[in-house]
Amino acid sequence: MLEHFAEELRLARAASGMSQTALAEALSYSAALVAKVEKCERRPSLDFARRSDVVFGTDGRFERIQRRISRETVVPWFRDWAGIEQEATALRTFEPLCVPGLLQTEGYAGAIHAGGGLFAADEVERHVTTRLDRQGVLTRDRSPLLSMVIDEYVLRRRIGGPEVMREQLRHLVKLGSTLPRVRIHVVPMSAGAYPGLAGPFVIATLPSREDVVYLEGQRHGQVIDRADFVQEMVEVWESIRGEALSQQQSLELIAEVAETWT
Repeated sequence: MLEHFAEELRLARAASGMSQTALAEALSYSAALVAKVEKCERRPSLDFARRSDVVFGTDGRFERIQRRISRETVVPWFRDWAGIEQEATALRTFEPLCVPGLLQTEGYAGAIHAGGGLFAADEVERHVTTRLDRQGVLTRDRSPLLSMVIDEYVLRRRIGGPEVMREQLRHLVKLGSTLPRVRIHVVPMSAGAYPGLAGPFVIATLPSREDVVYLEGQRHGQVIDRADFVQEMVEVWESIRGEALSQQQSLELIAEVAETWT
């Protein structure tokens, strides 16, 4: 699929009589990046694909190819959930350790994947691109109702340094303030022990109105649709949500903590 995208891009550019530099200017990307995409040295982002469709008037062709590339590059155990995440009408997420992937900045996502030195630079780049592509779900037409609850510890855990943290927390405030279907809540440290300490999870509501739960570990993930388990996790979610601050209080706390990262 990567080769297919590169070939289609070269053919479209040639048919339009455009140089790589001219195409780069039209896409608002660098000529070096366009060259890497055409040589299959760089995986195109969803934004790159969409801009290509606009420039060449290809009615979504590049976006469709890019989405197939993304499905192929997602690790096998995540693929089922990746599809569910994209079709869900609502997502209820709890995360006590780090900012959830759908809300991460590029710098924060890169720092997480680079931490520990387990991935080579090109692998880090691939993981980050895949993660950022997933975020398109937030701004598409009929985006899901996204309710995120995080522990206050997430705001204070140093990931990638002060600049990365400040940018990430300001990004959370921006998303929570400008996207009407995004709700961000923080469980304050004063809450003490509460059910969320058992670990992160996501509850997705499907178009059929059925709920499924996603649990993720170090190198595995599991989608569970068993009714009794889902009901238990909905109760856990409600308990956690009850410990959290309101949306406005949460955004104010996030903004306050952001300015401490200097």
